[in-house]
Amino acid sequence: MTRVFSSFDRIAVFHARNLLEAEGIRVTVRNEFLSSAMGELPPAECQAEVWVLDEADTARAEKVLRQGSAPVGGVPWICACGEALELQFLQCWRCGGNRGGD
Repeated sequence: MTRVFSSFDRIAVFHARNLLEAEGIRVTVRNEFLSSAMGELPPAECQAEVWVLDEADTARAEKVLRQGSAPVGGVPWICACGEALELQFLQCWRCGGNRGGD
């Protein structure tokens, strides 16, 4: 296993985990609850960490994290109700309809 990301911000850690899992990279989060021990442990010990389970995926994981959640290119879509929505939205905010008419 290899650590690829760490932060005091649990939201950032779980965002990194989600980005990697969306790419099919198996990961685990460690130390997610240690921030409550701040002041009693050295700061580096209190960071939550994302670890890649298969070391062969390390380089790809680091690349995914460097790229972040870049927006996907494309054109907005029009819901059946007529609302124009950006590509990243899968569901219409107005009527609840799904992209593609599902």
